[in-house]
Amino acid sequence: MDANLKLKKQVKEEFTQYLTLHKHRNTPERYAILDHIYSNKGHFDMDTLYKSMIEVNYRVSRATLYNTMDLLLDCGLVVKHQFGGNISKYERAYGNENHNHLICTTCGEVWEMKNDDLLSPAQLKKIKKFNVNYYSMYIYGVCSKCSHAKRMRLRKLASSSKDNNKSK
Repeated sequence: MDANLKLKKQVKEEFTQYLTLHKHRNTPERYAILDHIYSNKGHFDMDTLYKSMIEVNYRVSRATLYNTMDLLLDCGLVVKHQFGGNISKYERAYGNENHNHLICTTCGEVWEMKNDDLLSPAQLKKIKKFNVNYYSMYIYGVCSKCSHAKRMRLRKLASSSKDNNKSK
């Protein structure tokens, strides 16, 4: 079986167990949202998710989307991030290897960087009475594109300031 199909089957089973345990209805809309999230990789916000579902001709209300996202967060199938700013970003929790998030504090762009060696299996074993499912790290800084743009603006200002001093 394809790895992604196996993953989708696994998360669907886990979501079904969660819904049953918490006495929520198993609706086709909830499963369509779950499937859509696990059909894509990367970060998304609620508006992007809504628009992408509309693009594939799946009509779902924003209320259903928000309510389902709360359930997916509660059962651990989706992770919520606040990278800065006021828009929450989400990503699937399963099938998403541990990774770092590089966040540019100037433009807000987010990149993922794999972190194979952050915690070794031996270190994870030392964390007593805690079962680690997933971890990530946020690294804030300025991307090369924004750094370059800032240098260009400073050069332009310095150049125009020299030109103004020469004309006086």
